[in-house]
Amino acid sequence: MVMRTTETPALRVVSFGYGHGTPPTADITVDVRDWFRDPHVDPAMRQMTGLDDAVFRNVVEQPGAEEVVHGVLCTARHLLSLNLRPVTVAFGCVGGRHRSVVLAEMTGERARQMSWPFEVVHRDVDKPVLASTRPAGAADRAGGQSCG
Repeated sequence: MVMRTTETPALRVVSFGYGHGTPPTADITVDVRDWFRDPHVDPAMRQMTGLDDAVFRNVVEQPGAEEVVHGVLCTARHLLSLNLRPVTVAFGCVGGRHRSVVLAEMTGERARQMSWPFEVVHRDVDKPVLASTRPAGAADRAGGQSCG
């Protein structure tokens, strides 16, 4: 899935999987492999993606998901204020099908709410499911939402 506005995007959001090759070039890259539980460990969600409601809810409800998106958008807003060029944000997980897709979608939705021209690209969402190589453990790292 690709969300897109009609204007040239000021913000480009990419989800990807580290297991599918080199991370994309980005201004902000967030490696979520250690930060959020992998829905992949649940056999019922393994073949799903972050575009499926069950996976989306699973990631959104984890402590810190909203805060990560908020922090990324605060940083992107600062970079965009420099008026140099569009900003690219990349979210990476193991396979690029679950966590990174959800966080990219969340970021795109917030950009839409702020009326930013944006696009969301899911580089690896349709690639084969990989074996999870990270432990399933997301610490409760919730924080505040202020970025000034």
